[in-house]
Formats: sequence, C-alpha cells, structure tokens
Amino acid sequence: MLLVCRTSGRAQAQQFGYTIIELMIAITISLIILASLVAIFANNSRTRGEIERANQQTENGRYAVQLITDDLHNAGYLAEFNPALLPTPATKPDPCDTSVAGLNSALPIAVQGYDNGAGAPACLTDVRAGTDILVVRHASTCAVGSAGCDVTVANAAYFQASGCNNTTNSTELASGNVANYFVLDTNAASFTLHQKDCATLANQYQYRTNIYFVANNDNAGDGIPTLKRAELGLGGNSFSIVPLVEGVENLQIEYGLDTSVPTAGTPAVYTADPDNYVPCAASPITCWRNTVAAKINILTRNTTTTQGYVDAKVYTLGLKADGTVNTVGPFSDAYKRHTSESVVTLNNTAGRNSP
Repeated sequence: MLLVCRTSGRAQAQQFGYTIIELMIAITISLIILASLVAIFANNSRTRGEIERANQQTENGRYAVQLITDDLHNAGYLAEFNPALLPTPATKPDPCDTSVAGLNSALPIAVQGYDNGAGAPACLTDVRAGTDILVVRHASTCAVGSAGCDVTVANAAYFQASGCNNTTNSTELASGNVANYFVLDTNAASFTLHQKDCATLANQYQYRTNIYFVANNDNAGDGIPTLKRAELGLGGNSFSIVPLVEGVENLQIEYGLDTSVPTAGTPAVYTADPDNYVPCAASPITCWRNTVAAKINILTRNTTTTQGYVDAKVYTLGLKADGTVNTVGPFSDAYKRHTSESVVTLNNTAGRNSP
C-alpha cells in the first residue's frame, strides 16, 4: 500500500532576537564591566596623582635645602677684603636695620639665627610659630658691570674693597685704618677705592642680606606653609619678602661653632641656639662670628590632602638647644610629609679660621 505524506501549504512561523530577560542580563554584565573599568581608571588616576604629589614634595624639600645651602656657601664673602680684620660688634645686629651704619655694624657677622622664631626680626610677617629664622650676609660674587652680572642700581647697597697698598696713598691700606680698606654704602660717590695698581677703581659688588623663614601662607589666607626670604631691597632702605618654596612647614638649623683657641676652621660643637649656649654666655656674638658650619633640617608637606590618609608619624628635625632630639608630630591630618637635611660648611668663615 502506498502512503503519501502531505504538508500544510502554510510555512511554520519562526522567532528571532532576544527576550527582555536576556537583554537585561546583557545590560547588567555591561554595567559591571564598565564600573570595573571606571574603578581601575580612577584608581590609576589617584595613584598617578599621589606619585606626582610625592615627587613634588621631595623636590620641594631638595630645592629648599639647595637654596639655603648655596647662600650659606657664600656667607661672609666680601670680595678681596678679609672680614677677620673687623672688630666684633658688641651686640647681635638687627638684620632689619637698612641704614648704612647698621649694615656696616653687621658686616662681621656672616650668619645669625633665631631659634624657634624667638625675637623674630620686625621686618618679617606671618612667621610660622616654632620654626627657625636664618640670616645670611655676603657680597655678590659677581662684580657690577661684568658680563651676566647686575647693573648698578641707584641707592642700592654696594661693597668695594681696596687692593692698593701704596705707601704714598694714605687713604687706603697704607693708612693702617681698617675703615679705609673697604666701603659699604648706598651713595655712588663713596666708591673711590682702587685695585692693586692704585689707579684703576676697584670692583663693586651688590651687598646682600637674606633672611630665611617659614610663613603660614604663600598668599594671604591660603594656608599653604611656605619658605620665604626677606631680601635687602635694591632701594637700599627696605626689605622685600619673596616666596621661595611652597609646602615647607618647618625649618630647623643647628650651628657648628669653632670654639678652639686659636680657631681651627672646623666645628667643635653644634647648637641650635648660640645665644643661649652656656660656653658662649660671656660673648654670644663671638660664637655667631665663629660659626663655620650649619645643619639644615626641613619638613615639607603636600599642598593638598590625601583621601583616607592620616599622618600618625613623628618626624625628627635635628636637636633642640638643650641637646635633646627635636621631634614634631604626629599631626593627625591628611597631609603627607617628608624630611630633608644637609650639613653645610661656611667656606669663608671656615677658611678665615683655618691655621
């Protein structure tokens, strides 16, 4: 028997695409992947930001130390003149005194300081409590008029040293009067000393008094601690304050004193406060004059906070005046910090004190 199968003349219907459930699952998976990518990107961005802040913080500390170090290397430099010939002043000079008499009186003292800001000079503003102040004095190492050096500025303080030792010239070295060996003045007409040939006028050098201190703010009210420097103005009668390095939170200095008799040019002891160092009690100003080295300790912090970070560290910044360890912190805030330190030889005063 022959069997015949017949099919319907209408094609069977088929469905294509996703169900609503499948679509929701796909969207959910996509969102999870996207959220993971965003989290990775945000984490990488935060990490990169922290690395950049850490690098900036370290660089700021290094730069601050370098600025002070370079200035201390020049402390006491007075061109051809030997400051050892000058008498020691009776009292610690006022670094804010811009009078010609005041500048000449302070000339023998290459460096002086104020431990923890005690008795801070009046020409400073916004000084951060508990931080040291450092004064550095010297002539520029570049003679006025030389290539790449400063030009003469009216009323600025300049230094000139005599090289003439002609016995017929009673107004310079041959006179035997130390006051005639040099000129430190703001009056251009005063610079009449000569070089060794006793005919050519001696070089002039801009005279500098730099006062380093830590301020509470970079710009008024911004709360960013900053290393600043008060500079003897080109007008010769005032100080201008210049911000140097943001994020410097603390500055501590120890001074290396040459207490040998006769002097040896090397530090026999370090103290944070020569004014109150017991062996210097009879004449603190002599100890300042015989400062031949310095230890610099600087604490820098980030200028912005780090999310989720709490600074529970204790930082060591050399020694206090009483010889105990000088520590600061913990600050218990969200700023990351870093310490920098250096030991500097004051080449000019150490050289003068060497046998």
